[in-house]
Amino acid sequence: MIYNTGRMDKEKELKKVADEIRECRLCKKWGTGEPVPGEGSADADVVFIGEAPGKEEAKTGRPFVGRSGRLLRSMISEIGLETEEVFITSPVKYLPLRGTPSRENILHAREHLLKQLSVIGPQIVVLLGNVACLALLDRKVEITKEHGTSVRKGGRTYFITCHPAYALRFPKGKEGLREDLGKLAQQIMKTSPR
Repeated sequence: MIYNTGRMDKEKELKKVADEIRECRLCKKWGTGEPVPGEGSADADVVFIGEAPGKEEAKTGRPFVGRSGRLLRSMISEIGLETEEVFITSPVKYLPLRGTPSRENILHAREHLLKQLSVIGPQIVVLLGNVACLALLDRKVEITKEHGTSVRKGGRTYFITCHPAYALRFPKGKEGLREDLGKLAQQIMKTSPR
């Protein structure tokens, strides 16, 4: 279902999805802590999608507020975007009980994510790592080979890059993420504003 609504209606619809996430028994079965539905503009042209909340996110209910989140947010600013004008979220909305979320968890949780994307209607979705790629491209992606590239699917552009947690662990990853976001900035400039 595609929502064709004004900004206030979009915010209401996103709140409904957030309430569904808060009440979702399956999401709670695989995770712990506060739900982290995401944050940012309900009318964002660009949506950043990670993996799952970490411990900081599960405490606060906000996405990307730990170390990797601070890196991502600073790089978003570096390319000339404000975090208030994009939307930041993950396919999995609760801190996974065991490290990386299971395929079953990802495929269930993406239903909430797809509703969010339907409401927001972004032009570009930035896939930060393999979990995001699996959730939205339905396949595992070899990030080291495909990072910095775009895929068109369902009338939307998906931009592939590494997760900022990877960038923190490996200097090459940080350079790659910075370069990729530079390419993203060029792509955003080419896309016509709403």
